[in-house]
Amino acid sequence: MLNRATKWLETNWATPAFGGGLLAILTICFFGAATNTMAGWLYVISGVGVALLGVGAVLPARSIRALSVSREPILPVTAGAELEIALNISNPTSRVQTLFQVRDLNPWNRSHPPQTTVAQVLPQTEHRWVYRQPTEQRGVYQWSPVALRSGAPIGLFWSERSRQVPAIAYVYPQALDLDKCPLIDGAGSQERQTERANRQLDAATEGITRSLRPYRYGDPMRSIHWRTSARHDEFQVRELEIDRGGREVVIVLDSGADWDAADFEQAVIAACTLYFYAHQRLDVRLWTAGTGLISGERQVLETLAAVQRAEPLSAELPTIPSIYLTSQPQQLTTLLPGSRWILWTDERFSYPSGLSGIAIDRDRSLQQQLGTSDASQSAAPYTTPVPLKIQTHDLN
Repeated sequence: MLNRATKWLETNWATPAFGGGLLAILTICFFGAATNTMAGWLYVISGVGVALLGVGAVLPARSIRALSVSREPILPVTAGAELEIALNISNPTSRVQTLFQVRDLNPWNRSHPPQTTVAQVLPQTEHRWVYRQPTEQRGVYQWSPVALRSGAPIGLFWSERSRQVPAIAYVYPQALDLDKCPLIDGAGSQERQTERANRQLDAATEGITRSLRPYRYGDPMRSIHWRTSARHDEFQVRELEIDRGGREVVIVLDSGADWDAADFEQAVIAACTLYFYAHQRLDVRLWTAGTGLISGERQVLETLAAVQRAEPLSAELPTIPSIYLTSQPQQLTTLLPGSRWILWTDERFSYPSGLSGIAIDRDRSLQQQLGTSDASQSAAPYTTPVPLKIQTHDLN
């Protein structure tokens, strides 16, 4: 109760520091002695104490009132990497603002948030503070308040004021590095012909141009469209159409089911792995109970970062063969012919005839099991997932 009262006083007015409390007690004592002895010098000392207390209580709030705070966009990372958080504290006034603390109340550490002390911010300038926040689990995390706390100029009182600086950080699930995946490789009947055609298109200098884009480091020189580059005074690269042979696959994450928490996180990693493995080979889409069918790297990553187990069903299941990730064995009986499945369960169940799939063994490597056609063949210990390397320009 006392802590809440103190916090309310500090955020709305000011609370005395140790020195301020000691000075207040001494001032009261001197004033009491002055009333008893009628000594003028004691009145002077107590008056000076009252003046110092008044100045010390008013100036801290005034010193941080004019400061403004902005937050730079937070770039997404995969789970296990570090988020880079950057704040800019601006001083638009004509006075130097000195000695204040900045605390970022991030969603990971509410009780002990990251903080820094700023010695001074010159007039019409800004101070940039950058810190790194480790991540352990995928998710969508929201920042908002930034607290400015000051005791300047004489340190007798503390005053804190907050700024609402909202931001959203996406922590994507990890994607495992697969050399092969029979569940994906077996999809379609024209794989060899399509891959041969794609290799020819990759090596070609002529073909059906899908679009033009600015040159990026590493692009082959044969892909540059010289006439357009001359008009724009910068290199423009041709993006040719890729023949996917009409093959399509849908990865279904049964997020509407009631999962075990650890199994669901593993299923999200599996869905992310399968999507990006298939992305270079097939026309692939992702389905979840909350979003329905989606495609596109960035949208899929953001969906997998935010997806939760047992979420309400908002879209019907796709009506084409799919790769079904679930924890409910009874769901396998409803799959369309040509579908494949990955199952997390401790229950005994009958394998659906005519459909291939994997029953995940929690004691074995998920990476190894996804790379084989039968989970019983995976005997290696669990392998640490390889973080997905995300090129920022490909997601914008």
